[in-house]
Amino acid sequence: MTEPKNYITSDELKTHSKKGDLWISIQGKVYDVSEWVKTHPGGESPLMNLAGQDATDAFVAFHQGNVWQFLDKFFNGFYLKDYSVSEVSKDYRKLVFEFSKMGLFEKKGHVILVTMCVMAMLFASSVYGVLFCEGFWNHFLAACMMGFLWIQSGWIGHDSGHYQVMMNRKLNRFAQILSGNCLAGISIAWWKWNHNAHHIACNSLDYDPDLQHMPFFVVSSKFFGSITSYFYDRKMNFDSVSRFLVSNQHMTFYPVMCLARINLFAQSFMLLLSKRKVPHRVQELFGLLVFWIWYPLLVSCLPNWGERVMFVVVSFSVTGVQHVQFCLNHFSSTVYLGPPKGNDWFEKQTSGTLDINCSSWMDWFHGGLQFQIAHHLFPRLPRCQLRKVSPIVQDLCKKHGLPYDSASFFEANVRTIKTLRNAALEARDLTKPVPKNLVWEAVNTHG
Repeated sequence: MTEPKNYITSDELKTHSKKGDLWISIQGKVYDVSEWVKTHPGGESPLMNLAGQDATDAFVAFHQGNVWQFLDKFFNGFYLKDYSVSEVSKDYRKLVFEFSKMGLFEKKGHVILVTMCVMAMLFASSVYGVLFCEGFWNHFLAACMMGFLWIQSGWIGHDSGHYQVMMNRKLNRFAQILSGNCLAGISIAWWKWNHNAHHIACNSLDYDPDLQHMPFFVVSSKFFGSITSYFYDRKMNFDSVSRFLVSNQHMTFYPVMCLARINLFAQSFMLLLSKRKVPHRVQELFGLLVFWIWYPLLVSCLPNWGERVMFVVVSFSVTGVQHVQFCLNHFSSTVYLGPPKGNDWFEKQTSGTLDINCSSWMDWFHGGLQFQIAHHLFPRLPRCQLRKVSPIVQDLCKKHGLPYDSASFFEANVRTIKTLRNAALEARDLTKPVPKNLVWEAVNTHG
């Protein structure tokens, strides 16, 4: 005889949503991942953010089909009594299945190979320009090529963190350390920790680290209430310094983006030197050491301090274009307060994301971020497939009356600056207390 199933309600599931007592539901079956969260490859943030909820859509988005077989060891014997699936989720899961059946998740094309060849040429050209060429403008050009190298290495690091870009895991790991740590000075472990949380909690003001840039930038006046970052586990105080910087953020946005790499360098070391559990910590630190040997050594080969400062500033500024791109996709989109929910995965990803309209010959420049909505819905999908599936995603959004927001690169910049300016003007009014009524919040929540 079949043993009777044990059922719990969604409200009962919610009570198991803290460290040491962490349950999630996938397709109505309940799993106890209290211990697994400590060694979860995607970090603890995704599991903690979806704790006590049904996380089927997020699980489907981030995991290959062969991962399902490992779920049973976490099954605690309970089923979700009131489990239901929305029509949007049904269609979304059907798309994931169809894309998998078509082999789109495995067809990676030659993008990575071409990108790595371009990176090799850019690196060689930049080094050659410094060591074997004379004159300010030759060295200026070498600095530009260094910046373009970092942009392309950023795309490699981004892709390799979402899916296996090389033939096996060891080579994939090598590509990550080489492109991120050794060539760019940015820890791939830090990036994965940060980026996975961003994907799960897309545009949540208090859970998405990609919107938490106080004291330099805020995208919503809700930050004026000094909200708590659940990613960094600290309160983001909107003090006098923050007010001053935010009041001018629409004017300082591009200059700060030119030096944004400094923050990434600092964040990388802060994570690797912290007590937090970091996979392959020694590899990560060694990779950063390689960068901090070759880059300062290369800069020291320039003939004078003026050109050395120029080389650093120009190389940082060129790659600042990529930091701007990261902001365009989300800064002007809908934001919200609170943790992500497992039952509106598709809706939150589409409402909080902006696509960039561009011709196919510009795909190399955007590195896949121009199809950000498709990327957020199907993060394991190789970059070369995003243009193909984008119209399908648009049709699904249209079917369910959901937004599919897109703009040109220029328009996206205008919208981002407008969002920053609106928040800046509100921050400048030092005499106005931070309003608490719902009407004010509704008027001032952009998107």
